[in-house]
Amino acid sequence: MSNRVCIKKGLLTLKGVKFVCKQEHPTRFSMFIRSKTTSAQYVASRFRDPTFEKLMDNYRNLFKVIAIQDLILANPKNPSVSIDFLSKLSQKLHMNRGATAFLRKFPHIFHIYYDPSKLKPFCRLTDAALDVSRQEAVAINASLPLVVERLVRILSLSASKTVPLRAVFKVWKELGLPDDFEDSVISANSGVFQLCDAPEANTHLLKLVDGVSSHGFRAAVEDWRVVECCKEECSVDRMEMQFSFKHGYPPGMRLTKNFKAKVKEWQRLPYVGPYEVVSEKKKSKAGMMAMEKRAVSIVHEFLSLTVEKMVEVEKISQFRKWVGIDLNIRDLFLDHPGIFYLSTKGKRHTVFLREAYERGCLIEPNPVYDARRRLLDLVVLGRRGLPAVNSKLQDSGSCNEVGQEENEQRHDSLLS
Repeated sequence: MSNRVCIKKGLLTLKGVKFVCKQEHPTRFSMFIRSKTTSAQYVASRFRDPTFEKLMDNYRNLFKVIAIQDLILANPKNPSVSIDFLSKLSQKLHMNRGATAFLRKFPHIFHIYYDPSKLKPFCRLTDAALDVSRQEAVAINASLPLVVERLVRILSLSASKTVPLRAVFKVWKELGLPDDFEDSVISANSGVFQLCDAPEANTHLLKLVDGVSSHGFRAAVEDWRVVECCKEECSVDRMEMQFSFKHGYPPGMRLTKNFKAKVKEWQRLPYVGPYEVVSEKKKSKAGMMAMEKRAVSIVHEFLSLTVEKMVEVEKISQFRKWVGIDLNIRDLFLDHPGIFYLSTKGKRHTVFLREAYERGCLIEPNPVYDARRRLLDLVVLGRRGLPAVNSKLQDSGSCNEVGQEENEQRHDSLLS
């Protein structure tokens, strides 16, 4: 379905043409042709899903928390980091009010203390946060066989069975890979994976070893089709099911008859699956539409392979050339709002696989997701759940620690 469709405050947008809709009735629209939209206007005019937007509000802080957590755990002998060091990174980590103010917002995750020997305040993880970190590490190590298959599937999406190693580094957390995946996954499975030099300097390519079969893979959407066909009340016409994708729209998004007809037409459109090799690209209109549907199937499968069924658009774009997508991926997500949801919260564009979520949670969670969800729960908890007296004491203690640090710095400057 190559048409761009988005409805917001009476505005309906189709690819290349913008229509103004007079909303005489909640379900009736009359359309008038207007000028072409820019890409930025297209993103801004998309229909917002409040459930995903609220989830991304919480994820904005979670990403910052994870960045600090990784810095703390980078030193296994003494898992802590100085407030001075975090303050220098506050702008990079988007901690607008400073490191100390950000850390105090999450007392269930971070503990600020003063080290008399170093005359500086430091930060370490609380027992609850350390427990979550251990749970995630255990879950990742237990899922190593699944991780190997997941990486093989990613490589199999490419016709050459090859992707840049730097692209894998971009999404190693999303794919549930361990920190040392180069050794524990790639080197440990030398009969499956091979690293080779790329034409670019200081760049390596990750490829499947010749002879490793990937023909038996079935895409996630095909599993949905099998389940849907077995239902007595199937939501999709059985004649369309062979090439259909699951569609779902947020409450309040009004769909015109014309749009529904175009979706139905797109559902029937045949295409080559994500693991199949395309012989040649046809430049006809039907061929271009089939290539677009194949691109949808590739990114759908990619998102299905991630732990949380979500990824940043910039990260997935690293694979675009290697998996044979010639389209703008961001526009692809916007063109198909029933399959994907694009959020722009937190100065990043993040895409969700809509069918995998219900009320802001994964429908089919996994152990790694469960651990990360526990950390997200601690982020959402904020300062709640702490005794009022203890929280005041902690605040005053933290203020004294920071004040003592400032006095020490003034003393040092006077001596110098």
